[in-house]
Amino acid sequence: MPIATLTTAANPFAPKRVNPRHTTFLYSSRYNEGEGVVQDTMQSLFARALRFPVRNRAALLAITTSALLFAVAPGARAQFGGPPTTPVRDPTALRPPAGARVAIVEFEDMECPDCANANALLIEAAAKYKIPWIRHDFPLPFHAWSMQAAVNARWFDTKSKKLGDDYRDFIFANQPSVVNLDGLRRFTEQFAQAHNIALPFAMDPQGKLAAAVKADYALGQRIGIEHTPTIWVVTANSKGAPFIEVLDRTKLFQLIDQALEDTKPASSPKTAHK
Repeated sequence: MPIATLTTAANPFAPKRVNPRHTTFLYSSRYNEGEGVVQDTMQSLFARALRFPVRNRAALLAITTSALLFAVAPGARAQFGGPPTTPVRDPTALRPPAGARVAIVEFEDMECPDCANANALLIEAAAKYKIPWIRHDFPLPFHAWSMQAAVNARWFDTKSKKLGDDYRDFIFANQPSVVNLDGLRRFTEQFAQAHNIALPFAMDPQGKLAAAVKADYALGQRIGIEHTPTIWVVTANSKGAPFIEVLDRTKLFQLIDQALEDTKPASSPKTAHK
């Protein structure tokens, strides 16, 4: 889910990351709930063009018309989403844990529909190849309950990492029914009861779990995350690329196969027999 980036009319110096539900936009726009982005309407695109001087208007109108035609094409999703690849600014976190040759690194938002779509495939890939799956929190600020879901998952992590990941998978599987914080609470109670765990009155009374979530979010910002999910296959001592972003999830297994091949230890020369 891409991060909405738009300047507000009330405050032209507002941060790029805004809450699209509570923002006054310079032009007619709409918030695409499914994609999590602010999109220009056809009227606003032409309005932008008409504000330009006459000498530039014809060219800009032609460009705008072309953009509108492109927007209805099947491959136009990237127009309103993040760039084709994430511009990695700090790659230090894009490596497998100690002792692993290959791993999956993901930045996720538990309220993001596309993260839910990707989750089953990532479960399958981690199990099939028996490689680590490093899951980072990146709750987008305009989502109503994703931050609390991430805090809840961290609380279950304190019981066991598997339990925390099982909770994440459970919430993703039931995401369409969660709806709001009350729904999240009900599903969290249901998960806890199924695992014979008593929930505390307050999940994070000292704010330590929230701080850990925010630290993950800050890590994602340092790397250059611009949408969720962002997924990489990362390697150690590879003959190929040290990490590669998974843009086409139908090729995930192929990318892992290649990463495993590229990280095979060099075979030792056979001892010559006399």
